[in-house]
Amino acid sequence: MKNLERENRQALLGGGPEKIKSQHSKGKLTARERLEVLLDTGSFEEIGMFVEHDCINFGMEDKKFYGDGVITGHGTINGRLVFVYSQDFTVLGGSLGYRHAQKIKALTDKAIQAGAPIIGINDSGGARIQEGVDSLAGYGDIFDANVRASGVIPQISMIMGPCAGGAVYSPALTDFVFMVEDVSYMFVTGPSVVKNVTGEDVSQDELGGSDVHTATTGVADLAFANDIEALLEMRRFIGFLPLSNSQPPPTRLTYDAPDRIEMSLNTLVPSNPNKPYDIKELIEVIIDENDFFELQPEFAKNIVIGFGYMAGQPVGIVANQPLQLAGCLDIKASRKAARFVRFCDSFGIPIITFVDVPGFLPGTDQEYNGIIKHGAKLLYAYAEASVPKITIITRKAYGGAYIVMGSKHLGGDINFAWHNAEIAVMGAESAVDIIYSKQIAGNNNLREEKINEYNQTVLSPFVAAKKGYIDGIIEPQETRSKICKALNMLRHKKSVKRDKKHGNIPL
Repeated sequence: MKNLERENRQALLGGGPEKIKSQHSKGKLTARERLEVLLDTGSFEEIGMFVEHDCINFGMEDKKFYGDGVITGHGTINGRLVFVYSQDFTVLGGSLGYRHAQKIKALTDKAIQAGAPIIGINDSGGARIQEGVDSLAGYGDIFDANVRASGVIPQISMIMGPCAGGAVYSPALTDFVFMVEDVSYMFVTGPSVVKNVTGEDVSQDELGGSDVHTATTGVADLAFANDIEALLEMRRFIGFLPLSNSQPPPTRLTYDAPDRIEMSLNTLVPSNPNKPYDIKELIEVIIDENDFFELQPEFAKNIVIGFGYMAGQPVGIVANQPLQLAGCLDIKASRKAARFVRFCDSFGIPIITFVDVPGFLPGTDQEYNGIIKHGAKLLYAYAEASVPKITIITRKAYGGAYIVMGSKHLGGDINFAWHNAEIAVMGAESAVDIIYSKQIAGNNNLREEKINEYNQTVLSPFVAAKKGYIDGIIEPQETRSKICKALNMLRHKKSVKRDKKHGNIPL
């Protein structure tokens, strides 16, 4: 008994008091402290506490610690099962050796078998160079486990310290990546290598800090001010997700009436079609209790994605943002939305789409960088998705962007348009200038007449509704009520699986 108590105390100390003090001095919690904040009190059950590495190169036989630099196990968040690993920077800088890697791989396998999410807390100096190819083999095993888990259980990465080299590819394979400001960073090659190879002088933050990955690359979904905020927000976030692809999404008790009428929406869209408005105002007033968990708010701001609840069930929301680039789709927005749609489809979360899009962003930069294939990713994601898909056109739906944004033609189940919506190849003024270029030359009165005619005969949502491309034309105030009724109708939607291994998305 005494031996067990002594060995337990040693394992709980990680790299020892001085290393723990150093961790705290950087504004970081220890690996075990993070689990205490993340999980329900007393729920954590550790697996592999006494695992050690077996490396004897470079004096490593004298540098053994229980756990081998990563704490693995399972617990609950608000009573729901999760698996979690937390890398311990106090032990050999959290470096990954073969035993360390096998603990993560085994945990992922258990999570798949149990059908529960896995959360990885990354805080590591990277591959343990003393172990050579064994460390690389360990990373490869983790990557393989990430791929096997993809679409089966939600995978979430929390970057709460360094994550460099090959280590970055495991978070990249997971569904969501969250970072902590000032203390976390991700890059394939560090500043010293960059300087030696390219001559660029760049800091860790400039190369791979949270600002870079939340705003520029889109690698991270959100960044938080400190460890505590990140872990508490993770507890909130996990409440929007099902445990696995074989489990239904969670439900939530709500006192927000499904048929609530929101009169403020009647004045949301300006009468001037070129004047912007904030689509987040619409999202926040139509979801239950205004509780919207937005993802990637600083990346591709011209499209908004995130989770909310409607009538007590979670939904994924995709919306064009007129405040940015007039809501145009571009490369970044297409990538951002496509991956989110595919996640929702993998885990049975209905997709609500709000459309106000004048088209794809024009320009050589977009064309040269492959907007054709990147835009096709979003098209593919919507067409492939078999979950309930409800789309509301709030103002403009022009050109190919209309098709891409959850249209009836890509399998939209219920498609509504607000009464003032416009659906066509392009706006009336541009269309008239092309169609009647010779007739209206110098004749403004005729031009205005033709614009009005185009509005009535082409742009009007009644035109699309008459052809069956729109299921209904609604007043803005009815939006929540109509969506909730559609969700209830589609609650038991079943899809026919096609006989194929998988499609070939335009990556």
